[in-house]
Amino acid sequence: MKLTATILGDLRRVLAAEVRAGERAAMQATRAEAEQVKQELRQQVMSAFGGRGRGIAHAWRARVFPSSGQSLRPAGLVWTKAPNVIDAFERGALIRAKGGRKFLAIPTGFNAARGHRGRREKGMRVTPAQMVASGQGFLRPFRSGRGFVWCLPLLQGEQTGRRRRTRLVAGGLAEIGTGHREGREAWARGMLQRGMVPMFLLLPQVRLAKRLDVKGAAERALRRLPRRFVAAWGRTHASDESGRAAP
Repeated sequence: MKLTATILGDLRRVLAAEVRAGERAAMQATRAEAEQVKQELRQQVMSAFGGRGRGIAHAWRARVFPSSGQSLRPAGLVWTKAPNVIDAFERGALIRAKGGRKFLAIPTGFNAARGHRGRREKGMRVTPAQMVASGQGFLRPFRSGRGFVWCLPLLQGEQTGRRRRTRLVAGGLAEIGTGHREGREAWARGMLQRGMVPMFLLLPQVRLAKRLDVKGAAERALRRLPRRFVAAWGRTHASDESGRAAP
């Protein structure tokens, strides 16, 4: 018995078509996986910080190389424009005061730009330097003995607006509170009875809670990538065959 085999068509063209299909599949799989990792990391940030973390969440970026053309060996890069913040909350970093200082000065909500319930504006109303320069700041120790609350005396200003709301002024430096709080006058009277407003928490060190898992997101992407590549190659073949079958 004699057997013979014959290759139908141009073998080089067939192999070249397979390579092109593999390149397209590799690029599609890498691009899709990079995008999924970016979205997962953005969601991690939003879950950890809520609306306050929107800016940090949107700092994540994704890109695939080569930027143009096709390749069997593409690379996906996912990075953040806020690397220090991400690193600190992924490691659960320990933050200490620097420059020979004993304490970290952490602003309270009352020292926010729009008071304790402000949302739109950022930053501090009063800086540590202003606290010192005013000569009015005083300390109240934590019950645990780990740190202090750095306060300013609370003064009552004139009543303003149609509703004659009481203005609360911390040490003559900044107004606190908000004009959009239910029962604000009762709340203001309670603050005045205490006679002080906490402006900073003074702590020797702070350990951040580990809230992010960047490494885990990358490892999950690597495990998904082979399956995604095979599926993309299958779709590429199906598309090519459909194109050849069309009249």
